[in-house]
Amino acid sequence: MSKNAKKQQKTSVETQNDALKIAKGTQKPGQSKEQTKLIAQGIQKGIELYKKQQKEKSRELNKKLKKVSSKLSQQDSAFEIESEAEIIVQQSRLPWVLLLLSWLGFIVLFFRN
Repeated sequence: MSKNAKKQQKTSVETQNDALKIAKGTQKPGQSKEQTKLIAQGIQKGIELYKKQQKEKSRELNKKLKKVSSKLSQQDSAFEIESEAEIIVQQSRLPWVLLLLSWLGFIVLFFRN
């Protein structure tokens, strides 16, 4: 019996009050209090089921978001490593070549005059 008690969650007072308000709002003339209570219990179960489904959807969405964010962070770290490697590889000799050519040009002009 204790296992069944643990599985069944206690409903919040707010849910019970909401279900009772809805049941009383839809109450028809000549309807007994017992019938209204039964309707309220059905509405309460519906509310509980809805909340449970929303929690499951929320959990699934959080799992998917967590997977996507972890994939993005892995891709970002891989991109940073690649960009650092590119910067090191892309060091060019062009500035040194231009410097040597300019010095050679100055030397040629100097001795020409």
